[in-house]
Amino acid sequence: MKVAFLGTGLMGLPMAQRLLGANIPLIAYNRTPEKLEPLKAAGAEIAIKPRQAIAVADCVILMLTNTPAIYSVLLSDRASHSIAGRTIIQMGTITPTESKEIQDAVVAAGGEYIEAPVLGSVPEAKTGELIVMVGGNQLQYERNLELLKNFSPNPIHVGAVGTAAALKLALNQLIASQTAAFALSLSFAQLQGVNVDIFMDILRSSALYAPTFDKKLPRMLDGDYSHPNFPTKHLMKDIEFFLEEAKNVGLNIKSLEGVREIIETTMKMSFGNSDYSAIFAAINHTLEGK
Repeated sequence: MKVAFLGTGLMGLPMAQRLLGANIPLIAYNRTPEKLEPLKAAGAEIAIKPRQAIAVADCVILMLTNTPAIYSVLLSDRASHSIAGRTIIQMGTITPTESKEIQDAVVAAGGEYIEAPVLGSVPEAKTGELIVMVGGNQLQYERNLELLKNFSPNPIHVGAVGTAAALKLALNQLIASQTAAFALSLSFAQLQGVNVDIFMDILRSSALYAPTFDKKLPRMLDGDYSHPNFPTKHLMKDIEFFLEEAKNVGLNIKSLEGVREIIETTMKMSFGNSDYSAIFAAINHTLEGK
């Protein structure tokens, strides 16, 4: 089986490298050719155009920024002619509505489609310890399980197409809300003269604790948001997706709208390409009335 990997950015590159490490024939495409150099050096075939990769592959993995990018590389007039007989695995974060629409387009072009978004960041992508959530029917899940195990020890079948995309957004909403809540409590405790070590000791011993708090604490205390595993701009995109879908199903989204404002402030402070823990800087910025 030959795999085409379209999108070798922050997450896509280490995921593609894992396939090469498993001796799976790989052809890769990225709109920025320089990002393909590590894969080329490791033995991957490089495609100049996405349709060239699709045409020679049995399976196409998409790890692209958003739905317009997917339509551009996969469903353009030229590229769509190559889809017939191929399995398309969409692994980026998009909305359930978008995923179902892409499925319809892929099936109409003669291909097969499943979604398999991932939870985790660059370290987990490198070690193959991502959480992979699969949306598709049971037979599709079983057929693609061994391939997906290169990214996760236990890919989870969630349900039909759309359910895995929805679960991914639900989890990313927690990333934003938990981080904002932690950053607010940490900022408040500091401003009130509470020792951070005491604050963390009590938090760790309580039911309120989440491991992500300790992962982000050093960045917040040091004010160093460089070398992100997950940039703020990507979290902003996912929150916009969640707000859109949650509003469509009639949920009260006021609490998340407040978090969105904080993330927007973070972006305005030029932290869009920085780690999303920079939310802490935006909360302090707001508290100080600047």
